[in-house]
Amino acid sequence: MLKEVLLGVLTGAVALTIGILLGHFAIDKGSSVPDWVRDASRDVDESIIEKFLAELDTNQLRENLRELTKVPHMATTPGDEATVDFMLKRWQDPNTGLDSAWRENYKVYLSFPNKTSPNKVSVVDPANTVQFTAREREKVYKPDQEDPEVVQPYAAYSPAGNVKGKLVYANQGKMSDYELLNRTLDLTGTIAITRYGGEGRSKKYTSFIALNAINAAKFGIVGVLVYTEPYDMNDGLVSESETYPHSWYLPPSGVERGSYNIDFGDLLTPYLAAKDDTYRIPKEDITGIPPIPAQPIGFEDAERLICELDGDDAPNEWQGSLNCTYKLGGPGFKSTSTFNNSNVHLDIYNTERLEYSANVMGIIRGSVEPDRYVIYGNHRDSWVHGAIDPSSGTAVMLEITRVLGKMVKEGKWRPRRSIIFGSWGAEEFGLIGSAEYTEEYFSKLSERTVAYINVDISVFANATLRASASPAAQSVIFTASKQVKAPGTTTTVYENWKQYSNRTSPNYGIIPNVGFLTGAGSDYAAFMHYLGITSMDISYFYDRSKTRARIYPAYHTAYDTFDYASTYIDPGFTSHQAVARTAGNVLVRLADSLLLPFNCSDYAESLDQYLGQAVTAFEEKLAAKGISMENHFFLMKQLIEPLENIKEPLKVRQMNDQLMLLDRAFLDPLAFPEQYGFRHVIWASRSSSVPTFPGLADAVEKAESTGLKEDWDQAHKHISIVTQAIAGAAHTLDDVI
Repeated sequence: MLKEVLLGVLTGAVALTIGILLGHFAIDKGSSVPDWVRDASRDVDESIIEKFLAELDTNQLRENLRELTKVPHMATTPGDEATVDFMLKRWQDPNTGLDSAWRENYKVYLSFPNKTSPNKVSVVDPANTVQFTAREREKVYKPDQEDPEVVQPYAAYSPAGNVKGKLVYANQGKMSDYELLNRTLDLTGTIAITRYGGEGRSKKYTSFIALNAINAAKFGIVGVLVYTEPYDMNDGLVSESETYPHSWYLPPSGVERGSYNIDFGDLLTPYLAAKDDTYRIPKEDITGIPPIPAQPIGFEDAERLICELDGDDAPNEWQGSLNCTYKLGGPGFKSTSTFNNSNVHLDIYNTERLEYSANVMGIIRGSVEPDRYVIYGNHRDSWVHGAIDPSSGTAVMLEITRVLGKMVKEGKWRPRRSIIFGSWGAEEFGLIGSAEYTEEYFSKLSERTVAYINVDISVFANATLRASASPAAQSVIFTASKQVKAPGTTTTVYENWKQYSNRTSPNYGIIPNVGFLTGAGSDYAAFMHYLGITSMDISYFYDRSKTRARIYPAYHTAYDTFDYASTYIDPGFTSHQAVARTAGNVLVRLADSLLLPFNCSDYAESLDQYLGQAVTAFEEKLAAKGISMENHFFLMKQLIEPLENIKEPLKVRQMNDQLMLLDRAFLDPLAFPEQYGFRHVIWASRSSSVPTFPGLADAVEKAESTGLKEDWDQAHKHISIVTQAIAGAAHTLDDVI
């Protein structure tokens, strides 16, 4: 009932405020209503949104993607620089460009393979005779793979090294996997082969692979191989006739590249903008990167190695779709194998160096509140051609800016608040927001930034919308999705989304499921987790009931091309259009609404959900240690007290500021001292499987495993941290509730 009152009062407050503004100046005093009053009291114009949605064109989206994927454009390469020029040309166009556009350069620490000494993986006998060599490059099926700028598959930030040892199979390379192996095998001096695993993009996905190698080194392992398991990615398909170019599945030689670092940000300039004269820490002080050589390979080469292993059968859950029973290794190969008594040899020649990388920035200045900002961003760099990741998102952003830019240039529209567009560089190397959040446009203006909209991979597949967001933004995403038709259906994106992924809300009944922005899966990371800016990530996704693929199968390979995207992902570019219409609609509403379309009640509902999970999982365990959660309950209820009527016109500005700052109230710079860049106590990354407050969940699980009083004290501390953060959020809204 309280939440219903909250929503009703909020709606009434908006109407009252507009009425006061218009009513005051509508009194006939012999003069017309001043233009500034009309502008100040103007709300979002639905006819403008309709015109905007109608102008977003599939042919333009197709041509954007074709242009963006002509050549590989890994960060700092000539192809990336050409893409920078292309973005600037579009955003500086006199007819469809933005008010202004520019580039911001950074000097960042990146890792590359050696072009003249490619990384090698081989099997060598005791006399060092090579018996087998893994592919150095993926097989060519289309001209795209023949481009000389296609980078050899490698693990960025893996150290160079020349190591060899007996092979063992270690599943996903988790600590628990190595612990299982270590019970029966001496892992000292061995090489581990592991499979990519887990949910792609839930933290920074490849950070899990960095942990793979970090974990391995603790057991004396000297090198790590990583492959893409066809059971996880290809629904078990392994033959060339069943994979790309004959379907969307990954070919046997396909290799998933990645940045093997745990923390996001430039590794030499933590919490500082990576400019020319910025202080840089010594390279030996870098943490969160593999201490031993690592290299990704294709599953055809993984099969040659895994299927020759000796030893016990691997557990059932470690098995896969390669043509054999997976074994743990002797360590090493079976006696009947041609590889008997042989070692796996890794020659890794990666190099690290400082390179210049650019963010391309553009702005449409607001007419009423130019000092309030909505930021829309997408990273630009890719591992190879990057048609889906990230160019599908860049194609959508370019089409949104073309239509909005044209409306501005023709004098048909200008937003109430300013809109900043960003094309970020070097994201694939883990710079997911590092330069952005420390750079003056964001760290200095973060207190005036309304929201961040992220459309990185705009189209994974063409089944349904997928969104993750701060709960405050749920309602505006729903509003936008109800105005867009779902491709290939007679219903809306909202209804189609609800069909594929839904949950039961105590307020609204069955609604689409909006995920939480836990972890650092994309460019929203710094905006959400470090700056506390209300953020969202929007894309079109595939039908989970029809595939086990953890992400689209060509992810980070040489096969993620325009041909792949236009043949198997979105042939008519209608899903690109649906994302452009939905994300663009959200953007216009955030930039143009008189009252920000954020909903405190939705935030309260999500916190209530987290609280329920915490109580169910931890209350009895904590009580047994004399730790109470009762006060936590009380302060949770404080957050959802009803809003008071707004009685003064200027309260709209004040209310907007307080809604804008709601997520900032959950920042605590001391909450996660061991996690770089995470300050948001609700949505930070967690290792616990319990979907609740991350600091509390991880602390309780650690305390359970150790039994130490100091660890239970940490759990108690995190209850206090969350409790006080919620109280702070309630006080943030005090003047408007």
